[in-house]
Amino acid sequence: MDPIEPQLIRTDRLTLLPLRVEHAEELAVALSDPALHTFIGGEPADPRTLRARYERWVAGSPDPAVSWCNWAVRLRDEDRLVGTVQATITGTPDCRTAEIAWVVGTGWQRRGIATEAARALVGWLTGLPVRTVVAHIHPDHRASAAVATAAGLAPTPVYQNGEVRWVGPAGSAPAGSALSR
Repeated sequence: MDPIEPQLIRTDRLTLLPLRVEHAEELAVALSDPALHTFIGGEPADPRTLRARYERWVAGSPDPAVSWCNWAVRLRDEDRLVGTVQATITGTPDCRTAEIAWVVGTGWQRRGIATEAARALVGWLTGLPVRTVVAHIHPDHRASAAVATAAGLAPTPVYQNGEVRWVGPAGSAPAGSALSR
């Protein structure tokens, strides 16, 4: 199976740019608050560490049946990278699943950016087609739970590594999640 490549996605306020290694410097600053790691663990990465991570991500999965799609989230009004979204896509062309994640720097939170980016990502996945979208969210992370709900996902009783598995059909993001490619 040919790997799926991330495409440019535009929303009302955002541009989701296919991730490049060169984004590491700016994203290291945007994602530097240790509070971002309260629910996901770890600590902020410096530019060198992010560059190495992004090199691996951009190179793609070593498994040809898995596609790693990663984007840098640019807030157009500020012409600044403010976070990332990602999808790991598995399965056959007629039955794909995407595990998604998002992170937005603390300076840009509570503005609907993660919700807008997640909705756009789910909308893009529908065009592949992807049937099922999955996210794993810490049970106490109310903000991420709200983003998942807005993107059309619902919690399940399944836990994985201490996180709740959220699932929804692709294309389930509510109206107002318009995007252009």
